Amino acid sequence: MAVDIKNLNHNQLNELISKAQVRQTELRKEKVAKLREKINALIKAEGFTFDDVFGARAPKSKRAGTTVAAKYRNPGNAEQTWSGRGKRPRWFNEALKAGKKETDLLV
Repeated sequence: MAVDIKNLNHNQLNELISKAQVRQTELRKEKVAKLREKINALIKAEGFTFDDVFGARAPKSKRAGTTVAAKYRNPGNAEQTWSGRGKRPRWFNEALKAGKKETDLLV
């Protein structure tokens, strides 16, 4: 299935390249799947489990996605709060400039 690329125009060549890349990805996935099957078969044949050989998978971090309790509240708008982490919100800086202290803004 030789393709004479000298006779292809720009669009045809781009289409051929994209199809070749898709096929290359498919072949790689098939090869990985076959390798996984071989590895699992070898592990089973030796009487072990995947976790025995490679260790149990680490649990996801509990910290990711958790929210932190509010530490400061805007006296002008009680819905605006700040945990004290990250960049200071504008209302916090404005309150400090107006003469308030950090302790005055605590929840």
